[in-house]
Amino acid sequence: MTVADFAFYMFALPVVIGGLLTVTAKNPVHSVLWLILAFLSAAGLFVLLGAEFVAMLLVIVYVGAVAVLFLFVVMMLDVDFAGLKAEMAKYVPLGGLIGVVLLMQLVLAYGSWTFSDGIDARLGNPAPPLSEAHNTEALGLILYDRYFLLFQLSGLILLVAMVGAIVLTLRHRADIKRQDVLAQMYRDPAKAMELKDVKPGQGL
Repeated sequence: MTVADFAFYMFALPVVIGGLLTVTAKNPVHSVLWLILAFLSAAGLFVLLGAEFVAMLLVIVYVGAVAVLFLFVVMMLDVDFAGLKAEMAKYVPLGGLIGVVLLMQLVLAYGSWTFSDGIDARLGNPAPPLSEAHNTEALGLILYDRYFLLFQLSGLILLVAMVGAIVLTLRHRADIKRQDVLAQMYRDPAKAMELKDVKPGQGL
């Protein structure tokens, strides 16, 4: 076994174990920590592939921002885990049925899977060689040149999802006093301020 093979297994096993324990861990805090381990190990696999830029993005964006945000949210929320487990037990049969249906779909898709012509050449050279373009430049060419339309459509889908989440969670309550900017701008100073002649020794 070479050093590259050893490094691959050293990063691949934590990815699989971390992903499995992320789903099966009973404590959500532990799930987030296992998810961070999976992200870091996946970053190591990207380094082995020569994609250092993608590896650093995975560490900075997902581990440094997304996973830490998940961790803070889970730790700050006062969640009744016992109640959640009790509610979850009622949906185990339905979840198992959905899992079986998804597994059958995956089996059908894998059974009818065919490769297109020239797949070996494309898998062997997915990006230009490093002598022609660095992996960061190759990634930019792929995202913003070859698959530019799909990249923009994915951004549009995320925008629609964000707007939909805001619309679904936004609630207007009548008992909250809100700022009326137009009323403040068009107010009459003569009516907004009143002068009082306060005599010495007397109050208002």
